[in-house]
Amino acid sequence: MTTAVIERKWYSTREVAEMLGYSLSKTKMLILTGEIRSIKDGRNRRILPRYVDEYVERRAQEAEQGWSA
Repeated sequence: MTTAVIERKWYSTREVAEMLGYSLSKTKMLILTGEIRSIKDGRNRRILPRYVDEYVERRAQEAEQGWSA
């Protein structure tokens, strides 16, 4: 018998806050300002895993550029 692994297709704002180690209010502000892209799903916001990856990569690049200046 094979067990199927279901990968998450998107995250809630709260889950992204926990993943990034940010407060929920900071994460909501990042979404409102467009720093982290999101999708409106009814009354909720959902964040695709690649949107989280894009945000982290962008922040890492900004930090690296600051170190080399």
